[in-house]
Amino acid sequence: MKIKATITFSYQNDKQAKVAFKSLLPENTGYLESRQKYNSLICNLEGKSLKTILSTADDLIFSEMLVEKVLDIQ
Repeated sequence: MKIKATITFSYQNDKQAKVAFKSLLPENTGYLESRQKYNSLICNLEGKSLKTILSTADDLIFSEMLVEKVLDIQ
């Protein structure tokens, strides 16, 4: 069974979204696909189990929180 999920991060402007997209590219390798659309970063996850999806989502969210700290987003 395939499980799919989408996580969308919204930023104040497209420049911040672009920085987040580029910063999270290494996180994407083999586990998810992401793209920037205007001021949003859209991440599509796909896996064979809920455990895999949740683990990937957890890693992605943690990494994105670090990007927010670097960008100093309040």
